[in-house]
Amino acid sequence: MAGPGPTRGELIFRLCFSIAGLGLLAVAVAVRGMPRGAALFEVFGIAGAFFLGTAIWTIIKLRKR
Repeated sequence: MAGPGPTRGELIFRLCFSIAGLGLLAVAVAVRGMPRGAALFEVFGIAGAFFLGTAIWTIIKLRKR
């Protein structure tokens, strides 16, 4: 049985998912243009922070293993 926390395979999946999410976010901004008002906060403040934060956290965890 592995220790507590996600396995290496799960971490790799999270990293791929995060990178794909950031890529799709960039494509959406490129196609639709820069959002204004509340949408700017929603796109970059919530979605961008989630995907970027998850990617950074996963890279740190993968380097420790």
